[in-house]
Amino acid sequence: MGHGIELLGKDPVGRRSDAVAEELVRMIQSGDLQEGDRLPAERDLMQRYGVSRSAVREAIVALANRGLVLTRLGHRPIVRKPDYEIAIDKVGNLVGHLMVDRKGVWNLFDSRIFLEAALARWAASHARRDDIEELRAALEANRQAIGNPTQFDETDAAFHAVLYRIPGNPIYPAVHKAYVEWLIQHWRSMKRGADIDHMNYAGHEAIFDAVAARDPDGAEEALRRHLVAAWEFVRSTFADGNRARGQRPIGDA
Repeated sequence: MGHGIELLGKDPVGRRSDAVAEELVRMIQSGDLQEGDRLPAERDLMQRYGVSRSAVREAIVALANRGLVLTRLGHRPIVRKPDYEIAIDKVGNLVGHLMVDRKGVWNLFDSRIFLEAALARWAASHARRDDIEELRAALEANRQAIGNPTQFDETDAAFHAVLYRIPGNPIYPAVHKAYVEWLIQHWRSMKRGADIDHMNYAGHEAIFDAVAARDPDGAEEALRRHLVAAWEFVRSTFADGNRARGQRPIGDA
């Protein structure tokens, strides 16, 4: 970390901060800075690279925006290990701005139904015994939460999360976490009641039964029926309650 950035001595602050950021990124990627390490103090970075405090701070903000450091007021930034969850969190900041109306939310549901239908089929064909037992346990937890809105939402998401874990690809659970964070405000705004919980639980039960029976077509169909019914409740959280032109009813928590 001692070779400095002498060539940028006369360049604008923005370019100096970019150079400092890229040098710190290089050190994180090479392992010179490990996960959990604190970045050097601002004064040290200023001296090593011959840049201003504002350039150092801009570089740290850039790293934080890329998910590579965790910042907290009054503390030196801590290095974070890049992973899929962090990467998708960064995308989530943009997606949140795209969900200001029903069409934006519907587009998000459309992407989820496409992915989750494939996951249900995959689970029916490839789930191991342990996977099915995990799905069974998640279903039972969901049944026991009927009538408790907070717990039901949590166990609802947990049931779907199992489908995302079964293939063993770390990208899928990260995507599921993002879906939950993007959509939670709409779930909390939906009409609630034990009768609705029972309906959603029945949808989960049908998905489980098809997966356990090794029936890919049945698993996908059960999941689609469940999402179609659930989308009607999500759609009701919008002011006019009307379906946008060209939309097909899909989607669920």
